[in-house]
Amino acid sequence: MKFEESKYFKLLRNSKIEFSFGNFFFLDKFVISEVHEGVHFSWENIERVISAIADHYGNDFKIAFLSNKINSYSIEPQNWICFYNQYDFIFASALVPYSELSFQNSSMEKKIAKNPIKICETLDQAIEWILGLKEFN
Repeated sequence: MKFEESKYFKLLRNSKIEFSFGNFFFLDKFVISEVHEGVHFSWENIERVISAIADHYGNDFKIAFLSNKINSYSIEPQNWICFYNQYDFIFASALVPYSELSFQNSSMEKKIAKNPIKICETLDQAIEWILGLKEFN
């Protein structure tokens, strides 16, 4: 389910940023990503998203990240390693895979990550898990 089709889209204040490679929704303390079908999510794309996140949240921010994997796309696993070595602003992540391949990729991502990651069955479950984190209380 796309974030815009969920009950949370109207319940939670958000700003949508549209890139050629996907849509990103900036909420109070977390970001939801929806990468487009067939995209290769490159390091250049990651840096563009990081720049938009920094512009939105300002200096010294900490956020959660929700990857709503509604589409099939590719990313080089070493990009996650580079990301975690260079950046430290994500305190937790939730992943919502919609296919077996996406689930396998999510499992690998969870092994690489330096922050807690929860693989969720639904978008609602992912949002509820993020909203329940101690950083929100």
